[in-house]
Amino acid sequence: MTNVTCADAFRPAARGRAAAYDAALVAGFSVLIALSAKCSFPLPFSPVPVTAQTFAVLMTGVLLGSRRGFAAVAAYLLQGLAGLPVFAGPLAGPVYFAGPTAGYLAGFLGGAYLAGRLAEAGLDRSVIGALAAFLAGDVVIFALGTSWLAVWSGPAAALSLGLIPFLPAEIVKTIFAALAFPGARRLVAK
Repeated sequence: MTNVTCADAFRPAARGRAAAYDAALVAGFSVLIALSAKCSFPLPFSPVPVTAQTFAVLMTGVLLGSRRGFAAVAAYLLQGLAGLPVFAGPLAGPVYFAGPTAGYLAGFLGGAYLAGRLAEAGLDRSVIGALAAFLAGDVVIFALGTSWLAVWSGPAAALSLGLIPFLPAEIVKTIFAALAFPGARRLVAK
């Protein structure tokens, strides 16, 4: 079965209710991403803080699928663009999108979409497949984030400021999600 996510297991059949369900998921998961940004701590040597956002963004994609996952991340970014305090740092509004972490924000869109697309293709049903979906999303997030950071700091510094320090925690989060997700998926299927 393809194009089915965990969220689809509970989606109402009636069109109006399904649209309301989708809107509630998008809004709810955008808030989850905002809350995960607040679970952060700065690194004294980097403009990029450690947050739970990559985990929340990729779980959003895998749980909701590519379109709703992308929409939830877009809603989160629009909240920040509007000036709501949803980002890890104290800043919000358009200025945040020109800062050193803007590439990670753009990467959230692509990461959630790709992880969701892979989940829709059925990769979330096994540990190895879920691991591949989460890693693929991580690659998108960190590729865009580190590339944009390189504009600010140069390529070598971008790796030491925006990628290498985050790899151990990212690997642990990804493995945890990959191990937990197929079992959770089977529970939902029942």
